[in-house]
Amino acid sequence: MKIVFYSPGKKLQPWLDSLSANLPTADIWAWSPQCAVRQADYAIVWAPPAELFAQQQKLKAVFNIGAGADRVLRIANADALLGGVPVVRLNDAGMAVQMAEYVCHALFRHTREFAAYEAHLRGQHWKSLAALERANWPVGVMGLGAIGARVARAVAGFEYPVHGWSRTAKPMAGITTYAGPEQFDAFLAATRVLVCVLPLTPATEGILNADTFGKLKPNSYLINVARGEHLAEEDLLLALAAENLAGATLDVFRDEPLPAGHPFWEHPKITLTPHIAAITLVEESAAQIAQKIRAMETGRPIDGIVERNRGY
Repeated sequence: MKIVFYSPGKKLQPWLDSLSANLPTADIWAWSPQCAVRQADYAIVWAPPAELFAQQQKLKAVFNIGAGADRVLRIANADALLGGVPVVRLNDAGMAVQMAEYVCHALFRHTREFAAYEAHLRGQHWKSLAALERANWPVGVMGLGAIGARVARAVAGFEYPVHGWSRTAKPMAGITTYAGPEQFDAFLAATRVLVCVLPLTPATEGILNADTFGKLKPNSYLINVARGEHLAEEDLLLALAAENLAGATLDVFRDEPLPAGHPFWEHPKITLTPHIAAITLVEESAAQIAQKIRAMETGRPIDGIVERNRGY
């Protein structure tokens, strides 16, 4: 069994070691444009270049190191290069609980006014602010897959009203759910804190825009932990300037790292983090991918295969 690995910006050796430990008989190597062409059975990748797939002509499957598949499906000429090769995404692998922690932290920081307390105390000013009334802060979670559902349940556990919106109906106990374009406006009208956990597809790109912001409850807040391409950046800046939005917490961006001089860097109403809401866990992810490869090698079905027409 031959496996090629590619993931820019990540430490290679822990991945190679963990994959080798789970698949001890496999021949595993890290791909680079300069390496000699060797044909692999499987590719394990994050943000791969088109050149990798142009070289690899005998792949049985492509495993994406992440919950979404957009970094594979959106490469140039993806359909032609990949053909009928299945693309497989990770199923959670420790990311859902991290995402729930992050969203709850951002939610609490805003609704409990912790930033204001921090500013007061830096100035040695002792002041108590009004108590939180959770009924005034309904949270809307966009995307109710494994990660979005975990986020919604975590927020509901702290007794915030929670609404969820997804492409198809996904009833959840204790959460008001909406589905499809026909219920999107009703979902937004019920939401004051909007959390985006959607997969990135042609249908969801740019969904965080002026029209969406304008349909939220007044003095609303945005938390984006999905993909930077979901956000119309200029629309966010205009909504903040017009005070249609009170603020935003952003973990993902169209260009990463965020370019120097970008208006988000110094904006007083925007909190930034460097795409760390859910960090891929090497050992858990390698074990899951190895299990799926072993299943494929013996003709058994696996889950997590991306539906190309849906994009996830």
